[in-house]
Amino acid sequence: MMETAEYLKSLRKDIEFKATLCDKKMVFRSTWGIFSPREIDAGTELILRYIRPAVDADIFDLGCGYGPIGLTLAKLAPQGQTLLCDKDFMAVEYTNRNAILNGASNAKAILSNGFQHVDKDQRFDLVVSNVPAKVGNEMMTLMLHDAHRHMKAGGEIYLVTVNGLRQYMKRNLKEVFGNYKKLKQGSAYTIHLASKA
Repeated sequence: MMETAEYLKSLRKDIEFKATLCDKKMVFRSTWGIFSPREIDAGTELILRYIRPAVDADIFDLGCGYGPIGLTLAKLAPQGQTLLCDKDFMAVEYTNRNAILNGASNAKAILSNGFQHVDKDQRFDLVVSNVPAKVGNEMMTLMLHDAHRHMKAGGEIYLVTVNGLRQYMKRNLKEVFGNYKKLKQGSAYTIHLASKA
């Protein structure tokens, strides 16, 4: 059995892995305590199959974790700016490190609970989120209304949720955006799309 001190030391080391997302070879560093630290989770993998931003798209990744969705999209939209946010300061720290690691100079992460610390005048072509299963009604309401306010006309919001939130998301996106499209329902996750008129 590894000595306790050695084991703890090993746990404190950065976790590093490679992934190919949207044909981009990416490298990620993460740590214990951040969502899915050792590999790209199934929801992230699924949503990235359905998003192809314009090369100059301005993108917002809500609840970015260590950055796999937003940083991949930043690489696909090198002429735009990608802003990522998370309410976990370690997630923000690792995302900013991963932006450098992957040469995504057009991406940066900030500490924010939803859109709380986003400049009120900032607008995006694309908002994307891997929505936590236990986000709660109040926070979801704030997130969707704030997303709508921060989107450019014609902008799109892509969300991935566990299947259990499918009807809830359909109802809420229709209410806030006036439209809704289910892009894909897999065995565990659903991809939702709405656009701002």
